[in-house]
Amino acid sequence: MTAVAPTPTSVPVDAIGSIEARDFSFWYGKKQALKNISMAVPPRSVTALIGPSGCGKSTFLRSINRLNDLIPGVRHEGDLCLDGNSVFDPSLDVVALRQRVGMVFQRWNPFPKSIYENVAYGPRINGVRAGSSLDEIVERSLRRAAIWEEVKDRLRASALGLSGGQQQRVCIARALANQPEVLLLDEPASALDPSSTQRIEELLYELKRELTIVIVTHNLQQAARASDYTAFFFTGELVEFGQTEQLFTSPREERTDAYITGRFG
Repeated sequence: MTAVAPTPTSVPVDAIGSIEARDFSFWYGKKQALKNISMAVPPRSVTALIGPSGCGKSTFLRSINRLNDLIPGVRHEGDLCLDGNSVFDPSLDVVALRQRVGMVFQRWNPFPKSIYENVAYGPRINGVRAGSSLDEIVERSLRRAAIWEEVKDRLRASALGLSGGQQQRVCIARALANQPEVLLLDEPASALDPSSTQRIEELLYELKRELTIVIVTHNLQQAARASDYTAFFFTGELVEFGQTEQLFTSPREERTDAYITGRFG
């Protein structure tokens, strides 16, 4: 890779799908989970967040689309920006933010509905009523999630009848149906078999041509394979952030080297 390693000022503010943390700190009540995080996630790329359990990875991820707002007693300092605009702007519609920033969780969670209705759910909520438009959105989203060929003849069947890997890709299709700029994934393959994991990683490679992807993973091999950039978190701090190849082969920080070589964590 020849790109310059990202810095907090390296992403143009008008880049669609760019994410920037500016001295961002976060608390659950009195417990501080993130400490002065500053990083700029380049658009149209895959950025992996790695680090031991409880280091702040998922807290950071869920702050981008403000899912943490649903937890009582949380607060933050500093800022998180999407396309140069604060996600905490009081005038911002949080529902609209979550349409722009899709989320896929560790454990697949399709609705107890048909495959079709799972994918059509978001567009219906957003006012799409015409059957032809919904048909187009569902097919396009399932194709983008690389599962159309597997389910095209059973769209009216329950999504719960699919395998775990297929259900996770339906959940990705459901997120893509809202045409997000950013896709957040919180350990999306941790409960999947190696074959399903490979399909998810191949899917990320295809999707990054169209949107920005941020993935939390405990699997260092997955981070090395699937991401363009990697951020190493430890005890709520961002220890190191840079190109994945550089971070894994010649980390600048001793703590990063100790973690990726298995000496702790």
